[in-house]
Amino acid sequence: MTPETSTVDPVEVAKFEAMAAEWWDPTGKFKPLHMMNPVRLDYITQQIAAEFGRDLTGPKPFAGFRVLDIGCGGGLLSEPMARLGAEVIGADAAAGNIPVAKVHAEEQGLAIDYRHTTAEALAVGGEVFDVVLAMEIVEHVADPQGFVTTCHDLLKPGGLMIASTINRNAKSFMAAIVGAEWVMRWLPKGTHDWAKFITPEELFALSTQAGLTPVDKKGFVFNPVSWQWSVSDRDLSVNYVTASVKAG
Repeated sequence: MTPETSTVDPVEVAKFEAMAAEWWDPTGKFKPLHMMNPVRLDYITQQIAAEFGRDLTGPKPFAGFRVLDIGCGGGLLSEPMARLGAEVIGADAAAGNIPVAKVHAEEQGLAIDYRHTTAEALAVGGEVFDVVLAMEIVEHVADPQGFVTTCHDLLKPGGLMIASTINRNAKSFMAAIVGAEWVMRWLPKGTHDWAKFITPEELFALSTQAGLTPVDKKGFVFNPVSWQWSVSDRDLSVNYVTASVKAG
C-alpha cells in the first residue's frame, strides 16, 4: 500500500481538526476521552505487560519498546506511554493536532516524536514497532480492512496491536450518538457515523484477515450513576477494545 492509497477519510479528519485546540481541556469537546482514559490506559498497560512479561511496578517498565500511537490526537495516550519508558511515535492525519500535542509534551518534559502522517506512509517508510495503539480510530477510516492490514505491517514479529472502537447496534446508537452527541453534548453532532461502527466479530475478522491473531477483547462500560468507566469481561455492547498479536 502506498501513501496515495491512504485509508484516511478527509471528512473525518476535518472533524478533529476543528476541535484540535481542546484536546487537553477535560471539560471540553474531548471530555469523554478524558473520562475514559484511565480505563484505556489500564487495559493497554496490562496487555503490554502480560504479552511481553514486563513488571508494571518497576521503573520505566516499557523501556526498550517502540510504540506507535496512530491517531494520537493531542497525546492523551502518548504521554503516559512515554512516562512508562517507551519510545513513542504519535502520528495523526489531522495537522492541527500535532502542534497541540508537541507543546503539551514539552511542557511536561516528555520527548515524544509527533508526526503529521498516516499509517500507510509510516509503513512505506519501513517503520516497525513493538506495539501499535489504534484507539478510537478504526470507526473513522475510509477502509477498515486496509487500515488494520497496515497496522499489521507496522508491527515487528511478535508485536501487539491494541484497537478500541464502538460496537454497531441499537444500544450504541442511543449511547454514542443520541446520548453523547445530542443529549449530553459531550461531542459535536456528527462526530460519529453509526454506519461506520464495527462489531467485535467484524474487528476480529478484519484482524485475522490482516494476518493478526486476536487474543483478547473487553468492554469499556460507562456507569451513569457513579459517572465512571470500567473494564468489563462481558459487556461489549457499546465501547470495546481488542488485542491482537503478529506471528513471531
